[in-house]
Amino acid sequence: SIRCNLDSTTVTPPSVLDQPFCGTVWGAFQSVSEDEVKKILTQSTIKTCELDPLPTSFLTHCLDDLLPHLTSIINDSLHSGLFPSAFKSAIVKPLLKKTTLNPEILKNYRPVSNLSFLSKILEKVVLRQLSNHLLTNNLFYSHQSAYRAGHSTETALLKIVNDLLSALDEDKVSLLSLLDLSAAFDTIDHSILLSRLSYSFGISDTVLAWFTSYLTDRTQTISVNGSKSLPAPLHYGVPQGSVLGPILFVLYTQPLSKIIQHHSLYHHNFSDDNQL
Repeated sequence: SIRCNLDSTTVTPPSVLDQPFCGTVWGAFQSVSEDEVKKILTQSTIKTCELDPLPTSFLTHCLDDLLPHLTSIINDSLHSGLFPSAFKSAIVKPLLKKTTLNPEILKNYRPVSNLSFLSKILEKVVLRQLSNHLLTNNLFYSHQSAYRAGHSTETALLKIVNDLLSALDEDKVSLLSLLDLSAAFDTIDHSILLSRLSYSFGISDTVLAWFTSYLTDRTQTISVNGSKSLPAPLHYGVPQGSVLGPILFVLYTQPLSKIIQHHSLYHHNFSDDNQL
C-alpha cells in the first residue's frame, strides 16, 4: 500500500522516478528533554550571528536558567508543526572558495548563510529524529557517502578505487566522469521536495507541516563590507550553512541515482558530487 499525505496546494505530484514508501510512516516528532537540548548546545560550536538576540557565550553562561525556556520553545515548534518566523532570516556573506583565487571575480565566492544560533539547535534536534527515521526504514541510498555516520569522503574514495581496480582485473577499460552541480542547494524546488518527503520517505502530518513551514517564507539579506541589502524572499533552495540543508538535498536528488543505475553505470555520490 502507498502511504502518502499530499496536499495539492503545497506539493507537486510524485515523479515517475519516485518509489512509494512502504515502511513506518513518520507523522509526529518526539518531545526532547532538557538534557538532550543541553547536550546538543554544549556540543555545538559557539558562534554568534548578528541575528541572535544575545551573544551565544552569554547564553551558554546562563544555560541552567535558560534551558527550560529553550526546551519549551523547541517542543512547541515540534508539536505545532511550525518553524518560528524569527528563525527564517539569514545574513549572507560572500566568502572566497579558496584564498588563492582572484577576489575580483565574483564566481570565486561562495554565499554562506549566517543563521541564528537557536535556529541551528532546533534543526539539530530535527536532524537527529529525521536520521533515525531514515536509518530505521533503510532509506539512505547505498551509494551516497554524506551526512551519515560511517560514510565519508574516505569511504567514497575506497568505493571508486575498488570499482576501477576490479574492472582492471577483468581487463576492462574504465572512464571516470566527475559531475558537480553548480549552486546545488539553490536549485531545490520546495514543492518537489515536499512531495518526495511524503511519497518516498513516509513523512506526513505534523512532521510534513513542520518541513513545509521550515522551507516557506524565508528571507536573506546580503552583507558586504558592512553594507546590507533589503531582505529578499527565498522561493527556492535551502540556506547554505543550515543544518538540515545538506540532508534535504540528498533526499531531493535521490532519483538521480536511479537514472544512473538504470543505465548500468557504476557510480557513487557525495552530496552534490557524482562520480560515474
